[in-house]
Amino acid sequence: MFKKLKTEIGHFKSQTHNFQILVLTNLVYAIVLPVIDIFVAAYVMRSSNDPVKVVIYQLTIYAGIPLTFLLNGFLLKHFNIRKLYSAGMMLSGVSMMIMMSLKTLDLVGIGFAGITMGLSFGFYWSNRDYLALAITNDTNRNYYYGLETFFYTIIAVVIPITIGWFIESSGDEAQIHTAYLVITGIVFLVTVAASIVCFRGTFQNPEQKKYVFFKFHQLWYKLLSLSLLKGLVQGFLVTAPAMLIMLLIGKEGALGTAQSIGAIIAAVIMYVLGRISKPSDRIKIFTTGLVLFALGAVVNGLLFNQTGVIIFILLLLVAKPLMDLAYFPIQFKVIDIVSKIEKRGEFAYILNHEAGLFAGRFLGAGTFLVLAYAISTEIALRYAIVIVAILQLSSIFVAKKIIAEGKLLSSDEPVIDSKVLSEVAEKMV
Repeated sequence: MFKKLKTEIGHFKSQTHNFQILVLTNLVYAIVLPVIDIFVAAYVMRSSNDPVKVVIYQLTIYAGIPLTFLLNGFLLKHFNIRKLYSAGMMLSGVSMMIMMSLKTLDLVGIGFAGITMGLSFGFYWSNRDYLALAITNDTNRNYYYGLETFFYTIIAVVIPITIGWFIESSGDEAQIHTAYLVITGIVFLVTVAASIVCFRGTFQNPEQKKYVFFKFHQLWYKLLSLSLLKGLVQGFLVTAPAMLIMLLIGKEGALGTAQSIGAIIAAVIMYVLGRISKPSDRIKIFTTGLVLFALGAVVNGLLFNQTGVIIFILLLLVAKPLMDLAYFPIQFKVIDIVSKIEKRGEFAYILNHEAGLFAGRFLGAGTFLVLAYAISTEIALRYAIVIVAILQLSSIFVAKKIIAEGKLLSSDEPVIDSKVLSEVAEKMV
């Protein structure tokens, strides 16, 4: 066992310095991600008892992200990428402070906190995606995302259950609010620590080229359709587990426990897959994740009780990292190909990709809001997830087409048209 661990550590150390620093930066920041993703939504749900407000909060976050991607492209001409990356992480703590300072959770306050969190995510993800693209290649991207996901899920074993029971054991509502304030302070300190680690890297800004384009290669349009399908689920899936548990179970402790149990299983799966899988395995991994997510959504929709929610969350905690483990390397491979064909900087595609995600998120969250206002929030929570999960299954066919076309475009061998080949054969005869 110790020998195997030593081998894995040696493999990590064999990677480049920037590879190691980026993983360590994201490892530290991963400590606060469960808080941002889960317990902020739980706080809104507890304080307002209104799932619609939770989804509106999520929509304002997603509205801020693409705007910040665009702003980040401009700021990269004037600031080092490490500063912008660090600013994104620290803004998440600031957003939580804004939320906790609100005396009443009205739509204006929730929207302002959401926009701030959107700014945080925009700076964080735009720079993180570019750095991950820049420091990896197609042969080690499975390992990179498997390693990252392994650390995320290990942390997700400890953090949700610890915070959940810390909040629940605080006592009355006033003490619970104090507990949320303590957590917010810790989050801010952790984001500072992550920023310090980030500055140990020697990350370089992308080449200063034009970032905004409106016409792309046909392969890129296929990837945009895949990003739209991915965004459909992101539209409210970050907050859906918190809403379901607070509605059907009612306590943060149960929320944390459910997250942690699933994370134990996911952690082992993700590291092993990231370590041993090949680029050719991505479609299998992607399909497995999508099917597990759809299965969990259907079970939750049919049962819509405590058992259904727990099954859904356990399957989601395995499905989501499986989808990400395959999706990001597919995205980066396409960027590698089309950036060379069109002779554009990689950041232009990272920026445009966010537009596809935003369109999907808007449609996903919109589906929830339409069902909530037209029928009821219970129907929305029960069936909106099922609708987007089934729609997202079409991603399997889109991904297959992308991979097949990507192989043709990246092949060193010339591709001969069958019609031309037959004409040549006729002439020879």
